[in-house]
Amino acid sequence: MAVKVEFLRSIPYFAGLSDSEIESLGRYVFEKKAERGEILSFEGEPADALYFVIAGAVKVFKTSADGKEQIFHIIRPGDSFNDVSVLSVNANLVSAEAMGTVVLNAIKKNDLEVILREHPKVALNAIQVLSRRVQELVSLVENFSFRHVTSRVAKMLLEYAGDGVGERPRLTQQEMAAMIGTAREMVGRSLKNLEAEGAIRLERNRVIITDQQALRKLAGIA
Repeated sequence: MAVKVEFLRSIPYFAGLSDSEIESLGRYVFEKKAERGEILSFEGEPADALYFVIAGAVKVFKTSADGKEQIFHIIRPGDSFNDVSVLSVNANLVSAEAMGTVVLNAIKKNDLEVILREHPKVALNAIQVLSRRVQELVSLVENFSFRHVTSRVAKMLLEYAGDGVGERPRLTQQEMAAMIGTAREMVGRSLKNLEAEGAIRLERNRVIITDQQALRKLAGIA
């Protein structure tokens, strides 16, 4: 229980709660593990739990009728998924898949409703989490509407390539394409363009950022 309580203390939903309050919430939390490729929630099925990633990474996505995938977000340790579905509707709006070995904490929908009634601070925190989800969607629309593909790739690399600190998933070019709404071939060309500009270096399926400032400029970030 000590490890679980320590984790709960670090996530946004329980910010500002006392140690005793967090310990009392621990009884509602259960652990779930999954391996790469395992589907954790299916779009359209009942939304039964809110999930928090302890270790590993989870991709949240939609699939079109012709099988095209759009990745909305990659959930990393300390973040949550299924928030909107559990808190506002009865069905999963998106699907979620483990990108490797994943360890999760979860709270069932019915138990979450009890927590929100008994702990108003958690309800206020939930509003802030949902607000961030809206901001993420606005950013996604902005990327699709106002950035060319190379700029989108550069922005994505700044967020997901990482600096060697913490757990970050290694993305394939197909996954990159699914995140920024383009074809895999366009991602490949953009990576070569970024390498030619001296912003990155490509090494055996790895992307290494060599000039972060140049990458930020190419991404259109001040």
